Amino acid sequence: MPTRLSSATLSKLAISLRSSFWFLPACIVLASIVLALGLVALDHRLGSAPGEYWPWMFAVGADGARELMATVAGSMVTVAGVVFSITIVALAQTSTQYTSRVLRNFMRDRGNQVVLGVFLGVFAYCLCVMRTITGSDGDAEGFVPLVAATAGLLLALVAVAFLVFFIHHVAASIQSGAITHGIAVDTLDTIDTVFPDALVGEETPLDRDAGGGLHWYPVHATHMGYVERVQYQALLEFAREHDVVVRMECHLGDFAGPDLAVASIGAQRPPDAQAMRRLAGLFAIDSYRTIEQDVAFGIRQLVDVALKALSPAINDTTTAATSLDYLSLILRRLAGRHIEPRPMRDGDILRVLPAGPGFERLLGLTFDQILENAHGNTTMLLQMLRAIAQARRVTGSPRRRRLLDHKREMVAEVARRTASCSDARQRIEAQLAGDAHLAGG
Repeated sequence: MPTRLSSATLSKLAISLRSSFWFLPACIVLASIVLALGLVALDHRLGSAPGEYWPWMFAVGADGARELMATVAGSMVTVAGVVFSITIVALAQTSTQYTSRVLRNFMRDRGNQVVLGVFLGVFAYCLCVMRTITGSDGDAEGFVPLVAATAGLLLALVAVAFLVFFIHHVAASIQSGAITHGIAVDTLDTIDTVFPDALVGEETPLDRDAGGGLHWYPVHATHMGYVERVQYQALLEFAREHDVVVRMECHLGDFAGPDLAVASIGAQRPPDAQAMRRLAGLFAIDSYRTIEQDVAFGIRQLVDVALKALSPAINDTTTAATSLDYLSLILRRLAGRHIEPRPMRDGDILRVLPAGPGFERLLGLTFDQILENAHGNTTMLLQMLRAIAQARRVTGSPRRRRLLDHKREMVAEVARRTASCSDARQRIEAQLAGDAHLAGG
């Protein structure tokens, strides 16, 4: 039992560490300290040999080495402060220009974390080396770590290259195209992980009332927040071990609280409190959503970028259209995948009834809010019609085609009613006529 509980905790911790801005820099600082101690130990073994054989590279006195390390350390901590300031400004601009929900993507960017870690690491390295320098120039009993000091100079030059990279990286990463592309890549990766099977024929809706004859006992969340991750295999093991049926009552990304049930246990008699706490611990809940299992959150971020761009304060149709391009790609990927959750069984025995968003819910999330804010925007309305037509062509499900046709009629109704001029109406009708021809009339 402790192992299963720790697996959910470790999964949540891994997500937090990946998106934190301190973990990787802290690791780099520790590695730099170890490197400094290792090179100083090497200098103790080599003695003055490096200076005797390669004086052009290692010839430096105690005062010179101490001053060199102090200068590099001071420069690195100053530049690290500049890097941190630039990062804060970039985060503030990203939040204002796009949406606060993309900040975690920027914070967990490996490039930003590595650059900050390099500067702090070189600073820590120089401090560790400088404290080992003893004596002064001409002091025969003094110790000068020639290899470590030279390595510090080389690390300073490497840090300069990282500074140039960081300036370029930040300038590129806060552009709308880079932000939407990054969200789309993460979302597509999640789709391939969560929905790996291609859709063959028609989906069978999950029977939520399966397990008749059982009494359902609600399992409440341990604390409030959003469901980040679910340990599906652990749910199956729990149900098998206790000979019960587990039914998920919330989707990934849903808000949960101590008064809300995240799952229900179907059993003939009430489960004990310890088992219910254990089951609740298999749902990782935190104050924010993550994309690792939550496809809807990736769509949510792209929709938010589009809504922000369409707002009167921003009025950036190009950015909104870029978001819709990636949403169209995601919708086409979803249209060809089996999305409806499948019951999990132990042989022929039903054990787990998972909960999933379903294609209809994801389709509505993709278009509904953008449609409400795109009245009279012919560019966005035409692009939505094209996205629906493209998704319709790649799916073989009659039900999904009906859902897409219904969504197309909604967009068409808004487009016809809010068209700003006759030319816009003609373009809309031409798009609808082409879609009807491709759909077979």
